[in-house]
Amino acid sequence: MDILSGLPLMSGAVTRQISAENPTGEKGAACSWVPDVNDPNLPFSKCAIELGKGWKVRPFVPVESGETLVMADIDGPGVINQIFLTSDAPRFSELVLRIYWDGEDTPSVEVPMGAFFCMGFDDHPHTVSSLPITVAPKRGMNCYWQMPFHKHARITLTNEGDKKANVVAYRVLYKQMPVPEDSGYFHARYTRQTTTMENPELIILDGVKGKGVYVGTYLMYNISESGWWGEGEVKFYLDGDTDQPTLCDNGTEDYFGGAFNFGSFQGPDFPDAVETAFESPFLGMPLAVAENRFGPRKFGMYRFHIYDSIGFEEELKVTVQLLGWYPNGTYRPLCDDVAAVAYWYQQEPHKEFPPLPDKKVRWDR
Repeated sequence: MDILSGLPLMSGAVTRQISAENPTGEKGAACSWVPDVNDPNLPFSKCAIELGKGWKVRPFVPVESGETLVMADIDGPGVINQIFLTSDAPRFSELVLRIYWDGEDTPSVEVPMGAFFCMGFDDHPHTVSSLPITVAPKRGMNCYWQMPFHKHARITLTNEGDKKANVVAYRVLYKQMPVPEDSGYFHARYTRQTTTMENPELIILDGVKGKGVYVGTYLMYNISESGWWGEGEVKFYLDGDTDQPTLCDNGTEDYFGGAFNFGSFQGPDFPDAVETAFESPFLGMPLAVAENRFGPRKFGMYRFHIYDSIGFEEELKVTVQLLGWYPNGTYRPLCDDVAAVAYWYQQEPHKEFPPLPDKKVRWDR
């Protein structure tokens, strides 16, 4: 169904929104706080002390170091349509977003907050203009992945940093509605590793069992070596593939919609240039710290499979190679620090994720 053509069919849908002003999302329960400077639950209410109830008494909440904020606790069936998040915390890599469906013990989404919204470098905030994810100035993060659930949805945000996040603003908008029995549940997982010359490959996603559809990739590249870095292919191993994948792209920049080194022509037949940042509804490279092509560089890239989703019946594995060039024109395996977020839908139960890397590993300038 086309996005706009479906809107008239939503007339009368029961819509609810959870936020700091209405933590339960109940009908008629928003903006019910009374300003009280002595209430630790209302740390920002002093701003509304002269206006009283109903006037922006609890727009944000603090999250202490080690604390987990329950952003949403919703009974189904329903569909989460939008999530908004932001914070004054300096390092979004230390805030972890988790989502649990239908009472499951392990999360179906477990990703550092910044990386989930395609803004994974702590010291390089930037905008993102895509269809399912938008980051607006200043670090206002929005997610439009549609997330159906049958019985229950629980969303948490954990502060794994050493300091309190003084401000966390959030919004979860959802509709109470029937959900088809065979609907897939939204999943997202983070991974990070340093590649080696012996194995210059990042496993973006592995161990997925069941039936589903792959819908997106976000990659974070810390390039420490000089020269071009994106000759590696993105590969999809589907339903029993072992040595050879079923789907294979012909280069990293090709997978993300670019061509010829994203504009970085460093061969003898081209003038020198640097990689060019770009954004679009389905693919882009919103971050390109590439001024010094002979030194460390950083790149953040997304590819969302909206009209080109990748279905699987039994299992899924996704990888990307890291390859550059030797002077003799042969491929050079690269030893670089890379991270990824994979987005997909599948029917539950899902296989438990590997442990999330420690915050010291996730931290990235």
